[in-house]
Amino acid sequence: MDKDRIKGTAKQAEGSVKEQAGKLTGNRSLEAKGKIRKAEGTVQKAYGQARDDLRKG
Repeated sequence: MDKDRIKGTAKQAEGSVKEQAGKLTGNRSLEAKGKIRKAEGTVQKAYGQARDDLRKG
């Protein structure tokens, strides 16, 4: 498994926590930062998946 997939998954989890914390506290800035972090994680995870697929293929 590519390290980017692992890091991407971690970023997605971190983003989800930040997003939920922002929603609970009414902090729109924190919520937005969480959404951005989740998106970064999604992209990084997809990049890692593509690298894995290239190695296998």
